[in-house]
Amino acid sequence: MKKWHDLDEAIIGQALMWAGNERMEVLIYSGEKVLGVLIERDGMTHEEAQEFVDFNIEGAYIGPDTPLLMWPLEDL
Repeated sequence: MKKWHDLDEAIIGQALMWAGNERMEVLIYSGEKVLGVLIERDGMTHEEAQEFVDFNIEGAYIGPDTPLLMWPLEDL
């Protein structure tokens, strides 16, 4: 399973997915926890952290087992 670098504390679970005929496990990260890590650990503002997530996590594809980012329904 692929992981986002230095964001282990934001992992909230895993999911099973199918890619063609291959079943694979992918990690699920809490979007809110990722933002919290970036703000607390890296000293980013909320806006900087959101921009980082938008570009470097939500906008990244690192293969069929790219980790998932979960946001609460009220944030959609």
